[in-house]
Amino acid sequence: MREDRVTAALAAAQMYYMQDMTMEAIAAELAVSRSSVSRLLSLARESGIVDIRISSPLSGGTELEMRIRERFRVTAQVVPIPESVSEVDRLERVAMTAARLLASYVDSNMLIGVAWGSTIGAVSRHLTPKELHNVTVVQLNGAGNMQTTGIEYASEILQRFGQAYGARVQQFPVPAFFDDPGTREAMWRERSTRRVLEMQARMDLAVFGVGSPTADVPSRVYAGGYLDRGDFRSLAEDGAVGDVATVFFRGDGTWRDIRLNARTTGPALDRLRRVPRRLAIAAGEHKAPALRGAIVSGLVTDVVVDETLARGLLADR
Repeated sequence: MREDRVTAALAAAQMYYMQDMTMEAIAAELAVSRSSVSRLLSLARESGIVDIRISSPLSGGTELEMRIRERFRVTAQVVPIPESVSEVDRLERVAMTAARLLASYVDSNMLIGVAWGSTIGAVSRHLTPKELHNVTVVQLNGAGNMQTTGIEYASEILQRFGQAYGARVQQFPVPAFFDDPGTREAMWRERSTRRVLEMQARMDLAVFGVGSPTADVPSRVYAGGYLDRGDFRSLAEDGAVGDVATVFFRGDGTWRDIRLNARTTGPALDRLRRVPRRLAIAAGEHKAPALRGAIVSGLVTDVVVDETLARGLLADR
């Protein structure tokens, strides 16, 4: 990014946000067009020069946020989106809000766990840069399957987090699921694998989407060739409603005896529950059973959802 353009973005931001000048006045001041001012202000937001925060005048947030907190004991950020918006756009808008919120959660000397997936991929594209030091981003679960190693896909997501926060990135180059539980047990004894698992055990923040087999925007684990017919049948027989980092759970929060979990490379849910802050991000009403199950499992301390999903989450089932 050119230094003169950053300087111009800083000047435009100061005039617009601090001096209440109009775009026309700023354009005249800087001897540029109004559209150039608009682009400079966008650059100021995207590069972290400007950090926009919205504070609710209501003491506890919106009604939906308060109801979610009272019922589930989690902190919610509800994104107002009309029902007419497509599911793809809905996900993008929730992801953008979550990315902005993350900037207030992340700080220096933190270890951040990130689970790959469609939702977190969208979040990673909207992250706001923040100057930090001694931050590490660690991958929560393997990404390989019969068709691909998954390294390129997961790496792209993690690298975006690393670039936004000036963080070191630790990948987890194992498959999403082993064919044999015994293979996982043997792999977990390897020193290189134990090093990653030990990092996961020290996380300050975990960031993840909530997978659902019924979502309108398919979760990558269900649509990306990770599961075969036998796996889907096994999950249905075991009553699984969703997953976090490829670890499956039921609507009542139980998960240990779901057979596929014996082969997954995602963190055991009791380990994940020990992370101080656990941010779940989800969009679309069809995610309600999966998100409710994740919350009941004790996996979530904070959640970003769209308004339709928030209402579905609160609906009696």
